[in-house]
Amino acid sequence: MINDLNQLPPAGNKYASKLRFRHCAQEQILKHAVPTEYGGHGDSFHDLTEAHQALGKLTQDSGLILSINAHLWGSVFPILLYGTEQQRQEWLPQLLTGEMIAGHAITETQAGSDINGLEAIATQTKDGFILNGNKRFITNTPIADMLLVYALLDGQLSAFLVKKEDVGANFRESPQVNACVTATMGDVILQGCLIPADRQLGKIGAGKMMLQNALELERAFIFAGISGIMGAHLTSVINYSRERQAGGVLLGSYQAISHKIAEMKVALDTIRLWVNECARLKDHNKRITLASAQTKLFASEAFLQFCLDAVQILGANGMVTNNPTLALVHDALASRLFSGSSEIQKNIIAALLGTGEGFKR
Repeated sequence: MINDLNQLPPAGNKYASKLRFRHCAQEQILKHAVPTEYGGHGDSFHDLTEAHQALGKLTQDSGLILSINAHLWGSVFPILLYGTEQQRQEWLPQLLTGEMIAGHAITETQAGSDINGLEAIATQTKDGFILNGNKRFITNTPIADMLLVYALLDGQLSAFLVKKEDVGANFRESPQVNACVTATMGDVILQGCLIPADRQLGKIGAGKMMLQNALELERAFIFAGISGIMGAHLTSVINYSRERQAGGVLLGSYQAISHKIAEMKVALDTIRLWVNECARLKDHNKRITLASAQTKLFASEAFLQFCLDAVQILGANGMVTNNPTLALVHDALASRLFSGSSEIQKNIIAALLGTGEGFKR
């Protein structure tokens, strides 16, 4: 049972994080929306969102949610969508059972979220490819067995499957950030990293399309699990407002408090509506470029306000060291950055509406 997850050691280091991740894999949380022929459940994206929401509610672990999403959208689905049949048969069974933990290496220090500013280089040789470059803030790096690395090949963005044991590949455990702390992250240093030719994913120059699709999926569905976490926190805040007295009356009887709770409920349910809309579109083979950007923008901003309101209602109790609600504020701040910042989502939305940077009448 997935409930057994809470009986495992709390995630405080990479070993515990790996243990929790693999427990979820054993409970088959990674197999949703993947065809049965590759070891998946053969079900829908709606089923995936339901499972992730339940996982978030149960575990209250934003880092675990981020880690699972990095694994799925960063490696599993790119291989499923763009890999050769041989690559699918070789990699997907291990990724779906958690035998291998993965992610994708995009961000570089000088480029941030600008994929046009990436500088990692791949050079083709008679034996395969040699990769050189540095990636930063890559989710799952310390626990990953493999990462999908994006690099320029002949000046065109391409993708490569890099294992941690490859000569010239260094998966580091730092830097860590003070948010989603159970999702271990770090640098990826590639120095003359030689990989065989069959580890290129997709064609030369297909990296930008692959990356955009991966980020669309991540933006659309990462808040499925987070909404489960938010729902549990909302229940705690409501219970607190029903029990805590201030000025001789229950805290929840004050309109200022009840209005905040009402706004938190609206924010949570709106996030779920957006996530469900993305699932509906995917299940009908529709594009989600606009919907995923809208989902990510609204959800990340609403998540932050939700957490700030929760701390405000809890008062000094919400500021106690190691209080989970206070820690959630840091996670909410990070959510405005991962999978592309809020500003990038606005740029995407504006561009799809025919406005924004570069628009000319």
